[in-house]
This record gives sequence, structure tokens and C-alpha cells, in this order.
Amino acid sequence: MRVFVCDIDDIEEGGVHILKFENIKIGVYRHRGAFYAYKNLCAHQGGPACEGRLMKKVVERLNADKTYIGEDFDAADPHIVCSWHGWEYRLLTGENAVNPNIRLKRYEVTQQDNKLYVEV
Repeated sequence: MRVFVCDIDDIEEGGVHILKFENIKIGVYRHRGAFYAYKNLCAHQGGPACEGRLMKKVVERLNADKTYIGEDFDAADPHIVCSWHGWEYRLLTGENAVNPNIRLKRYEVTQQDNKLYVEV
């Protein structure tokens, strides 16, 4: 079933729109012009994953001998961070940042006439 989300311009770059449809909530994100939609349900303890922060992936910087020298951030691989306990999911895939076998339920996003829809 195709469900209307909002007008495309209603979600700014790096933003999220939470859609309520029947008994489910879906977070629809805009990243670099593309849209991603996930069920707003963290695999950890059922928290509202999509209502947390969206942040750049933290990347550790190491010397050649593998000693720690600091951190950088990877804007190309943002993470959804659940507000309850900080579980992180990759925005581009929905995979958990630690265990890729755990993932958020993904929904297909389509665009038509400047409007966004998800398939539920």
C-alpha cells in the first residue's frame, strides 16, 4: 500500500519526518538528495530509533603502529542514534553499526509530483 508522507520540500537536507500510519511510525530521512525510510522501532528494546539524532559516523584515526591518535567524522556514512540507549544504525542501509545482521525495517520511498510516498 502506498502512503503519502509529505511534500519533498518539507524535509530539509539532513532532516527527518516521522509518519504515523495506523499502528506504526516511520522515519523518513533526506540525505544528499535521496530519501530513506525505516520503522521507528529500535531492535534493542523497542525505543523510537528514528526520533534520536542523526550524526556522522565516528572514525578512529590510527598511526601506522595502530596506536590511537584521534577521531574524525564521516559525513558520507551518517548514523541514526536511538534516543533511548544510543544504538546506532547506518542511514544508508539500516544496519546496526556493530552487528550488520541486526537492522531497522526499511520501507521503499517513491516520489511523484513533488510528493513523497512509502510502501507499507
